[in-house]
Amino acid sequence: MNILIVEDDPVPAELLKSTLEEGGYTVIVAENGREAMAILERTSCRLVISDWEMPTMDGLELCRAIRSANLGRYVYVIFLTARTGTANLVEALCAGADEFISKPFEPEELTVRLRTAERILSLEARDLVIFSMASLAESRDTETGAHLERVRNYSRALALDLSAQRDFANRVTPAFISLMYQTSPLHDIGKVAIPDHVLLKPGRLDDREFEIMKTHAAHGAATLDMALKRHPGAAFLQMARDIARSHHERQDGTGYPDGLSGEAIPLCARIFSVADVYDALVTKRVYKQAFTHDVARNIILEGCGSQFDPAVVKAFTRCEDRFRAIARDSHGNWQWSQIEAA
Repeated sequence: MNILIVEDDPVPAELLKSTLEEGGYTVIVAENGREAMAILERTSCRLVISDWEMPTMDGLELCRAIRSANLGRYVYVIFLTARTGTANLVEALCAGADEFISKPFEPEELTVRLRTAERILSLEARDLVIFSMASLAESRDTETGAHLERVRNYSRALALDLSAQRDFANRVTPAFISLMYQTSPLHDIGKVAIPDHVLLKPGRLDDREFEIMKTHAAHGAATLDMALKRHPGAAFLQMARDIARSHHERQDGTGYPDGLSGEAIPLCARIFSVADVYDALVTKRVYKQAFTHDVARNIILEGCGSQFDPAVVKAFTRCEDRFRAIARDSHGNWQWSQIEAA
């Protein structure tokens, strides 16, 4: 990550620059706020460490300029200043600063503050990517919007149940559940590559059309793989990619696109598969009426061990009331608190 240091005194500027570069950061140095704004306007830098008292444009003025500018991104601002006390802290935060550190600084404290900044910025970037990609998929399919909300809630219900089981407690963690809820809307991102005459056909697909439709799983994974090459450490992209590619795999190895079976299928995809199929069954389509919950339940039970992971099917039977509640609201806008005791 690039960090912009704004400091008019060359000695502390060089000390801070050396400390950050030792930590693996790329550093840019500006001598005042005006120079810093010029750098922010022509680069993609998102993290600023600024002194308070500087000529031309001081730290407070810089912070206010950043917050009022249309930079197209959020810039995280850390004040590193000789000023101390609650009054100065409040003034800096009111100007729009995110952190306040007094000089002389401790490298360990600065490192922790930077990690917090990176975490916050990465969350913003993640949510933006997910929203943008999911919206792209939704724009090609008029039935997708409510479906996205329902399946992410079905998936969360299944994952929450599995997290309470001894065999899954170490894998289905709160972080896993959160990522699955956030990334599952990207499962059909590959549909953007499917021709309209297939994707929007008002009826069942013939064999040739179905083969074309099946390619959406690989197309979706390829799209997310490109993002992963640029951000190889992004766990949310990896999970999104696994769901997109493998949610049509089957437990017995007869699914697509890779013919994976059993544990070779990513756990997130095995969970999502049950959620996705259930929603397809209980939702009306142009070529079918909506099945009742009981009919959908029987179909899923029949697929236990062949189409679906038996452990996920067991989770489904344990949280049927949650599935019913989600299905009753066509937009998935229900409150978990209302059925937590169920």
